[in-house]
Amino acid sequence: MAASRDTTARDSSRREFSDKQPSGQRSQDRRRRRGDDGPGGGAPVAPLESRERPANVDAERAVLGSILLKPDVCDDIALLIRPEDFADETHQVLYRHLLELHDSGKRIDVTIVVDRLRTQGDLDRVGGAAAIAEILEAVPHAAHATHYAHIVRDKSMLRSLIDASTDILRDAYDASDEPRELVARAEAKIFQILEHRSSAEARPIESVLEEVMVRMDARMKHEHALGGVETGFTDLDSLCGGLHNSELVILAARPSMGKTAFAMNIAENVAIGAKQPALFVSLEMACLELADRLLCSAAQVNGQRLRNGTISQEDRRRLVQKSAEISSSPLYIDDTPGRTLTEIAAVARRLKRKQGLSLIVIDYLQLIEPDNPRDPRQEQVAKIARRLKTMSRELDVPVLCLAQLNRQAEVSRDNRPRLNHLRESGAIEQDADVVMFVHREEYYQTTDEDRERVKGQAEIIIAKQRNGPIGDIKLLWQHEFTRFVNLEHRPYDEFEQFSSF
Repeated sequence: MAASRDTTARDSSRREFSDKQPSGQRSQDRRRRRGDDGPGGGAPVAPLESRERPANVDAERAVLGSILLKPDVCDDIALLIRPEDFADETHQVLYRHLLELHDSGKRIDVTIVVDRLRTQGDLDRVGGAAAIAEILEAVPHAAHATHYAHIVRDKSMLRSLIDASTDILRDAYDASDEPRELVARAEAKIFQILEHRSSAEARPIESVLEEVMVRMDARMKHEHALGGVETGFTDLDSLCGGLHNSELVILAARPSMGKTAFAMNIAENVAIGAKQPALFVSLEMACLELADRLLCSAAQVNGQRLRNGTISQEDRRRLVQKSAEISSSPLYIDDTPGRTLTEIAAVARRLKRKQGLSLIVIDYLQLIEPDNPRDPRQEQVAKIARRLKTMSRELDVPVLCLAQLNRQAEVSRDNRPRLNHLRESGAIEQDADVVMFVHREEYYQTTDEDRERVKGQAEIIIAKQRNGPIGDIKLLWQHEFTRFVNLEHRPYDEFEQFSSF
């Protein structure tokens, strides 16, 4: 009886809801339940999984026939499509054999192709000699070979998009991973479709040299270095020529040495001084802490007093003034903890599309979450370093990534960091274009007298530079402002008496 009453109540509820719906909505719902509701109320719409995948078999046959007619077009076509871009498996097999014949320098004609297919045991897979003859006869001439190839490539991209979307749907329904990881992975799959479709050709040396000469003139005029950004530190820019696009720069140091402060000073000089967009990815510090440090550094206010609330009215005035200046600068901070490199790349891509991007700073490498936590730690770090380099080339932006040093730097004879002190993986040194160390001798002194002797002295050690010299840069460390500044170059005393001349 109870079950009967529940059924009656449900039926009554459905009728009541149906009565409240407009008549057009009720009829549309009935058509949808019957499966006869199509676009405009016409033919039924087939489910997505039952629809035919995008393909143009005639264009695929035209590509193959063009190669058989004129083998020279193979070079142009090979830059546009790959064997897996063909929807028909028999066309994939035939195209792969045509490419192999062309790469080996052999002639391509119907007889040679048929003989090769027969020898390899693939003649029946492509439909026999008659099928190849039909493909050849289907194309009157090879003048439009690249046009056919573009059609094949476009259809292949649509199929790749369908496959990626299917994987995204399956992962979303599975929900075994974190949602933000799924979103980042989904974006990476979509971007990979375009990344693997680059049809860029080799550039003539003439166009490359034109850019070289323009950059040389800009440097001789002491203008902004084209192809990179200036750090704002005079001696560092002189030695390295700034931070160049597509380069991975590793800035390493032991804890509390000032590497985050130095990286933030560079980001400040780029975004606030040069008004160029910069992204600071902080995996260690929260954005409020970074903002406090940036504000105190720019306004030259003691950070400890700001935290204690004991700043003067003059300090507060400078902070307010600098805050207005910094807020209008193109500096972006991402302090989401536990970022993977896929997520960092996604954030950078979006920012570059919307605002442009001149510099990426990541603090720091060992805190980047690996894609596969089960891999050995050394292999994880090696993969991260390799992908950092790939990201810098893909986005054509310098990537300044901070890294930790192992304890060997503290037990060495002079406490100076070296390349073999890079923590957890030698692949960091291998993949980086520039490796810099922050070194402050004051940190290692144990007596007040020795600390006072080297107080404020800092060095940026260029231990590796793929396209330039190595050396040391002297800077002044202002601890109360967490700031590095250029040293003033004073004339030698013995030459001062000749200054009147």
